[in-house]
Amino acid sequence: MPAPDRSNFESLYAGQAPWDIGKPQPALVAAAERITGSVLDAGCGTGENALYFAGLGRKVTGFDYVEEAIRRARQKAAERGLLASFLVLDALALGEVPEVFDSAIDCGLFHVFDDDARRKYVAGLASVLRTGGRLFLLCFSDEEPGTQGPRRISRQELAEAFAVGWQVESIEPTRFEIRAEVADLEFGPGGPKAWFAVVRRTENPQAPRSNG
Repeated sequence: MPAPDRSNFESLYAGQAPWDIGKPQPALVAAAERITGSVLDAGCGTGENALYFAGLGRKVTGFDYVEEAIRRARQKAAERGLLASFLVLDALALGEVPEVFDSAIDCGLFHVFDDDARRKYVAGLASVLRTGGRLFLLCFSDEEPGTQGPRRISRQELAEAFAVGWQVESIEPTRFEIRAEVADLEFGPGGPKAWFAVVRRTENPQAPRSNG
């Protein structure tokens, strides 16, 4: 599978993307008490998940490489009176983020990468997440039939991706909530099947970083 085409995502965000549901994903809401401290939202889109955690008082930074998505996220933050930082940034350039975080969320980003990009992305996450910090990752499951949508991910692939420098604490089945007008056309009732993984960073394979 080739690396994601930025123009495809730009086209989707020119309208309303299927996953842009106007609220946070239920799987992340259910885990909110565990997503603590400073939070990085990787591939934040228009910011609904990031703004949910900002509303809970977390210090939140979200990034996406689509400028229109970040523009909308910043606009939402201003309209809702919420404090959150939003950056235009490629997920494979996490070394440019000048701080480290206590928690990270990934809602639908991991599954867009091919194998090489996935390794770079995981290494980048390790460089911006504190030792002991947790990643909360929501991705398409290989239990979702058909080929519509992004690449399917197996439990084994998740375990292998985070085999070095991480400890996989749990991988549980769940579903993505997507916009109602596209859900029934493309996926089964209830939305596409997904995995919700919680992964703790145990060591950093790169040089230590500080918040300075």
